Amino acid sequence: MRLAVTGSIATDHLMVFPGRFAEQLTEDRLERVSLSFPVDRLEIRRGGVAANISFGLGLLGLRPVLVGAVGDDFEPYRVWLKQHGVDTDSVLVSQEHHTARFVCTTDRVQNRIATFHAGAMTQARGIDLRRVVGRTGRLGLVMISPDDPEAMLRHARACRDLAIAFAVDPSQQLARLSGAQVLELIEGARWLFTNEYESALLEERTGLGPAKLLRRVGCWVTTRGAAGVRVRREGRPELVVPAVEVPGVVDPTGVGDAFRAGFLAGTAWGVPERCAAQLGCVLAATALDYVGSQEYRLYRESVLARLRTTYGVGCAAHLATHLRGLT
Repeated sequence: MRLAVTGSIATDHLMVFPGRFAEQLTEDRLERVSLSFPVDRLEIRRGGVAANISFGLGLLGLRPVLVGAVGDDFEPYRVWLKQHGVDTDSVLVSQEHHTARFVCTTDRVQNRIATFHAGAMTQARGIDLRRVVGRTGRLGLVMISPDDPEAMLRHARACRDLAIAFAVDPSQQLARLSGAQVLELIEGARWLFTNEYESALLEERTGLGPAKLLRRVGCWVTTRGAAGVRVRREGRPELVVPAVEVPGVVDPTGVGDAFRAGFLAGTAWGVPERCAAQLGCVLAATALDYVGSQEYRLYRESVLARLRTTYGVGCAAHLATHLRGLT
C-alpha cells in the first residue's frame, strides 16, 4: 500500500536546560513572565512532523510520499530524506520563505518549552492532492499531520472526494482550528491520532465526548507517554498497549512521530492492530535513545528483541517477515 504523509517539514533547534522550568516560575508573577534559560547544549536537526513520520516509514521500507511546503534552503534536507527512502518529488518549494523552524528547550525532567515559525508551510494550502495522485498513482492512505490549517482541511476534503482512506493527527494545530473545523477535518478518518492532552483539548474544542467522536472516525489512537497507547473503536473493547521501557531517555523530540510511523507501517502490512501499536511503541522507544527526530536507526534483531521482551513472541512473529529488509 502506497502511503502519503502531508504536513510540516522543519528544522529543529533543540536545547537542554540543566534545571527545572518550574523552579524559575513565581506563582504570583505568571501574568508578566520574562525569563532566560541558559542551556548546556544546542543541536540543530532535521524535523517537522510529516518529515519525521516519513523518515520512519522510509526506514521500514515503505517509500512514503512526502507532501508539504519548504523554502529554497531545503535541498540538503531533500537529499537526506531520499537517501532514507522518502519520495520528496511532491514537496512544494517556496521562493518567498524559509523552511519552517522549531525551537525547543527541554529541562532535566523532560518538560519542554517550544516555539514554531511556519515560514514556507503557509503555502501548503496551495498543494492539490489530485496532482500528487496523478504523479504517484493510487494512494492507499494519506496521513494528514499538522500543517497550515487550510491545507489540512483541503487534504481531508480531497481524500473524501477521491475516496482515499486517510488518517488525521491535528496535534498542535488544535489551537488554531475552530470546533467546526476540527469536526470537518476528522470526519470519516480511518485513524485519529492524539496524545492525552490533545484528546482532552479535542473534546473541549468540539464539545463532544469520546462516544460521539468515535462515531465520526474509524479508530482513535491516543499515545500516553510511559503509560503506553490506548486504541478505541466504537462498539469494541478498548485496546491498551504498554510502552517499551527505556532506562535513560536521551531526547523526547519526535517520539510521537516515530510511533505513528511504526503504527502506520503495521497497518499497511495488514498485521493485527495490536501488533501495529506494539511496533509503534518499539520505534518510539528507539527514537528516545537519540538526540533529534531523524537520528535513530532500526536493526532487525534489536526491533524483534524489544518486541519479544516487552510483549512476548506473538506480534514479533507477525512482524518478522515484514522487517526482513532491515539489517
